[in-house]
Amino acid sequence: MPTTSPSFTDVLHAARLIAPHLPETPMWSYPVLSGRVGAETFVKHENTQPTGAFKVRGGINLISRLPADHGKAGVLTYSTGNHAQSIAYAARLFGIPCTVVMPENPNPAKVAAVEALGATVEIKGATMVETAEYVTALTEERGDRLISPADEPDLIAGVATLYLEMFTRRPDLDAVFVPVGSGTGAAAACLVARAVAPRCRVIGVQSSLAPAAHDSWRSGEPVRRPIETVADGLATGSAFALPQSLMRDLDDFVLVHDDDIRAAQRVLLTEAHTLSELAGAAPLAALLARKEEFTGQKVALVCSGANASPAELQRLLT
Repeated sequence: MPTTSPSFTDVLHAARLIAPHLPETPMWSYPVLSGRVGAETFVKHENTQPTGAFKVRGGINLISRLPADHGKAGVLTYSTGNHAQSIAYAARLFGIPCTVVMPENPNPAKVAAVEALGATVEIKGATMVETAEYVTALTEERGDRLISPADEPDLIAGVATLYLEMFTRRPDLDAVFVPVGSGTGAAAACLVARAVAPRCRVIGVQSSLAPAAHDSWRSGEPVRRPIETVADGLATGSAFALPQSLMRDLDDFVLVHDDDIRAAQRVLLTEAHTLSELAGAAPLAALLARKEEFTGQKVALVCSGANASPAELQRLLT
């Protein structure tokens, strides 16, 4: 599996490849939300992507770079949902067969979305760790191109284009809060901020009920942790090496409880007119918990996705 770190030049190349397929996503500031936080707060709306999440940027960049002789060979990946939709969307765009393996009890809305994009979905494994082990064996049997959810330089370079857009629009940002599941988003933020906005603080946010990436970052070595969060976009039980190596440049990495994420999800809906899945609300939860630290500053939040499950939507609206 390729693990060479992407460069800022790779990000610029990715922006050029992605531009014909994805328009720039908006980034808005909402006065009521800014007033609650006490800082000028900007929401980067990756929830408006055609798959409902930021990861489609990485999928298009990676699939578009597959060798010309890839032909009818397929791609195979594993995911709880948003990465799956990213690869399925890009595979359909470039006419490549795609199989996605998900752990048990996946978000039914995300399964339906992946299948609607023409990919085959298999359910295998109680956790992402078990699913990954199954997919590795399946890849050896079938010969498809295995796409890791995170240890792929082209995925991270593609995702990084959202931060290129962000800092081009607002080069004066003091901080950006990024949700962390596999870590591609936070890794990408570090990569771009280091190149074009070195004074901007990059802060990763993960659920305290699935802290594998956070604990790995703190300890400096990969660890496994139980997954008890209901935020499936944050539900990773082990760290990925490539994002972790880039995330060494994070200025901070914080944990927030699912209850606080739910509250932030409701604030986004009522004060920023934004439907977010729980993972996409985690950055606001972290900012609200530490708002005194950022009073009077310019802060960006990455609303990473809008793919809330039916049960999640029912809780949100009631």
